[in-house]
Amino acid sequence: MALALGNGPLARNPDAAVTTATVDGPPHLLWMQDVPSRLRVRFGGEIIADTTRAALLHETRLLPVYYLPRDDVRFDLLEPTDHSTHCPFKGDARYWTIRVGGRVSENAVWGYDEPVEGALDLTGYVALYFDRVDAWYEEDERLMGHPRDPFHRIDVRRSSRRAVVRIDGQVVAESAEPRLLFETGLPTRVYLPAHAWDASVLTGSDRFSVCAYKGVASYHGVRAGDDEVGDLVWRYHDPLTDALQVAGMICAPQEHDRVEVTLGGEAL
Repeated sequence: MALALGNGPLARNPDAAVTTATVDGPPHLLWMQDVPSRLRVRFGGEIIADTTRAALLHETRLLPVYYLPRDDVRFDLLEPTDHSTHCPFKGDARYWTIRVGGRVSENAVWGYDEPVEGALDLTGYVALYFDRVDAWYEEDERLMGHPRDPFHRIDVRRSSRRAVVRIDGQVVAESAEPRLLFETGLPTRVYLPAHAWDASVLTGSDRFSVCAYKGVASYHGVRAGDDEVGDLVWRYHDPLTDALQVAGMICAPQEHDRVEVTLGGEAL
């Protein structure tokens, strides 16, 4: 679905669950979108939520958040706490701690019993911190990092423009078969085949990072002369579907002050 189609916020007949609020500042948009798939949440060996009626809350300048119907959450495994927070656009949130056997996740669940006037009606939902439970599943696929935004896009394109990577002016990789990864809100990334890199300058690293759309990235340092730039370049050995075309390829960040990436002779 696109923003201007279906029940998108710019559609001719947008979903009714759209509000715009202003509190001593610029307009603040909140928009809830139905999630068509089944979501499950696991903690301490128990499925603490299982629903086909979840909603995804989009909010200005924030990552989207899953809101789950309270009826589809195991409240017998939740304990109310005295913790609370205030959002000028949604209201006062109350919290619950998850307790399963000897496992505890404090203040991991929140909900709004009395939304502020004009706000979305969230009284029938609760939300869970993504990283305070053991796992989230969409259907039978495990989710990574945070909820996936359906409007976040990744496109990978083959290119015949020669790509060259230099560290402190030293050529460390060169290929006429790069793949360009275009991702919403991020710079274009140039991935080169592993064999295009000078293996003698790549060093090991224990670092990894998780992307909700691409998967788990592992890192290498790069030697430049007598120096080493640690954790500089990365690759996805077993990427998620959106990044399958760059599996095993290596990318360097062109915005790093010691890196220069040229494509077709032009610096990115």
